[in-house]
Amino acid sequence: MDHKKVRVRFAPSPTGGLHLGGVRTVLFNYLFAKQHKGDFILRIEDTDQTRYVPGAEEYINECLRWCGLTPDESPEAGGPYAPYRQSERKQLYRQYAEQLVKAGHAYYAFDTPEELESMRERLKTPENPSPQYNHIVREKMRNSLTLPDAEVQDLLAKNTPHVIRINMPANEDITFTDLVRGEVTFHTSQVDDKVLLKADGMPTYHLAVVVDDYLMKITHAFRGEEWLPSAPVHLLLWKFLGWEADMPQWAHLPLILKPDGNGKLSKRDGDRLGFPVYAMNWTDPNTGEVTKGFRERGFLPEAFINMLAMLGWNDGTEQEIFSLDELIQKFSLERVHKAGAKFDFEKAKWFNHQYIHHKDNESLAALFRPVLDEKGITADPAYVATVAGLVKERCYFVNEIWDHGFFFFQSPGSYDEAAVKPKWNADKEAFFQTWSEQLESLSAAPAAELEVAFKALAAEKNLKMGDVQLPFRIMLTGGKFGPPVFDIVATLGTAETRSRIAKGLEAFK
Repeated sequence: MDHKKVRVRFAPSPTGGLHLGGVRTVLFNYLFAKQHKGDFILRIEDTDQTRYVPGAEEYINECLRWCGLTPDESPEAGGPYAPYRQSERKQLYRQYAEQLVKAGHAYYAFDTPEELESMRERLKTPENPSPQYNHIVREKMRNSLTLPDAEVQDLLAKNTPHVIRINMPANEDITFTDLVRGEVTFHTSQVDDKVLLKADGMPTYHLAVVVDDYLMKITHAFRGEEWLPSAPVHLLLWKFLGWEADMPQWAHLPLILKPDGNGKLSKRDGDRLGFPVYAMNWTDPNTGEVTKGFRERGFLPEAFINMLAMLGWNDGTEQEIFSLDELIQKFSLERVHKAGAKFDFEKAKWFNHQYIHHKDNESLAALFRPVLDEKGITADPAYVATVAGLVKERCYFVNEIWDHGFFFFQSPGSYDEAAVKPKWNADKEAFFQTWSEQLESLSAAPAAELEVAFKALAAEKNLKMGDVQLPFRIMLTGGKFGPPVFDIVATLGTAETRSRIAKGLEAFK
């Protein structure tokens, strides 16, 4: 393997929204490929046409674009091993299934759905509620292992519906080295005879993934640990097809768990606990139901990616903030944890906060623009950037720029009068009238100069700063909140500030 160019793939089924666990699988594949100057391939595994959902493939592409994890080869981009949709490769798979039958590693099974259901009912016990078609059961079913050759050939000649199943050895140990888990062993008696080719001629995942990984020269296969039980089937197929020397190295990634650590995180958990589990909004084409995504919730893609990288991996230091380039440089499978990683939405928000806090003001202003458009507010981009810079340190999401800075775009509609009126008097009223007049000559003054002038006037009028600064803030914002008060004045400008002082004085009478 070491002499080959690294080639990895993400192979989702287009059946719905893209779970954050799927995006993390993409990320780890991408980081590994880029670190080794290799290729990252997107392959659409749409062989199960009963589960195919229109629009799901386009959604997957859009998710990867948003995350900045662009495939080198894909149905969209093309590539030397096209087509990259398994449904378009259908004619490739039967020859390999037939090759397996010829070698005795697979067999034709002619059992009808009714016969299969009858078998399950007949063999069901409290200890085994879902009997599998395995090395014991196959001896009692209608297949090419139990029927005379002449009858098998007759059934095939009549195009009798059938599937091709793997002939799983009855009593073998299968061992392989997982790049995350080390040595893993399975006993074949615990594995059923999986269907490889369905009655409609479509391969199942088990056959297609092996054939396509071989033909596309995949060197490393990273996938979630839920696929670990399928590993013995895939390992045997690589061996039975004579491709063992070209088999990719395997890495089964840890699950992303519910916040309490009790089981795999699901969409239902997100709905129940009020946070997204999909990368982007997903609209069910049948019901119209919209499932919220991280993008629409207000996450920056770079924060989302950073957060995902830390779910099940670290670089061995205390560092938590990594750019994509740093992740490419530092990622290693040796540092991927075996145990599942609990999802913590508060921690996810913390990552987003860090990225918003350090993002340049102009970029934040551009991201915030749709919020203003929705509210029918027009503002100069430079002004919006200044506002974003003043409030971003308090924001976990871009739309919170409005929550923390709405008063920059509209005069307060009400005031926290209870914080002002009990201590309001004629001296304070006179102070603000004088201060408003002074502001006329301070139109271009920076915040520091405004503060000096304000303090000087307060001292001249024998007023404490605390006695006049709070009412001033409330005049400007409506409440006891916002960035430093003189930064607000410098941003609003003296004309708007004087207008707000006048309205405040009226309200505090």
